[in-house]
Amino acid sequence: MISLESLQSWAVFPFFLIFLTIYLIGYFIVFRNYSPMIRPESSSCLISIFHGTPAALLAGAAILADADRGFAAPTTAFQKLVLDYSTAYFLTDLLHYMIFSPRDVLFIAHHLATLFVVGTCRHVVSHGAFSVLVLLVLAEVTSACHNAWTLAGARRTDNPRAAKLYDALSVSYYTVYSVIRGLVGPYFMYRMVAFYARGGARGLVPVWVWVSWVLVVVMAIGVSIMWISNLWVQLYKERTRKLEEKLR
Repeated sequence: MISLESLQSWAVFPFFLIFLTIYLIGYFIVFRNYSPMIRPESSSCLISIFHGTPAALLAGAAILADADRGFAAPTTAFQKLVLDYSTAYFLTDLLHYMIFSPRDVLFIAHHLATLFVVGTCRHVVSHGAFSVLVLLVLAEVTSACHNAWTLAGARRTDNPRAAKLYDALSVSYYTVYSVIRGLVGPYFMYRMVAFYARGGARGLVPVWVWVSWVLVVVMAIGVSIMWISNLWVQLYKERTRKLEEKLR
């Protein structure tokens, strides 16, 4: 019988093949009639659908399954499996960006930074997965809505139904995203920094590791806040313009 421990050394490879297969199915079959401009992005959204919500649920389950829920707790076999699952996704999506959007430095940097955090947690220290998995839940809890919003946005100029869906999702998606990235995420980071700064993980998680985690996550939160703020401004301008056109 195969145990979780026996899967630890190689699970990332079949997960990677699964995500790569899903991407190729999306590119060559599901979105084959899409224009070349949005076909790769749509395929990227497809693998995100198979990662986001499942990863959030798996991460939540891995956290709850461990009675020792702390910032310096040893990483369990289940937690390592979830980290491998996310690693495979980010490797696949990174490959997508390097092939189709090599100038999208922001997303490439984001994926590399995420892989660094997950990789050091998984392979270097084998402690602190609790914090990484909570951050994974916060990052992916809006994934399903984000992917639906992105796919609708990609077709809204030539598909009235997609345009309606995009408009219907925008406000609710922006609101939930703003609360999670602007309030919940920073609060959890405060708790995490306070724990590590007072030496709560001394001897288990090296200073350079947790400091690098904090820097990566703080930058990610900052970029997320700027991104959603820009979307709110764009939405306000669009709604204002449409209202002015109706009043004319």
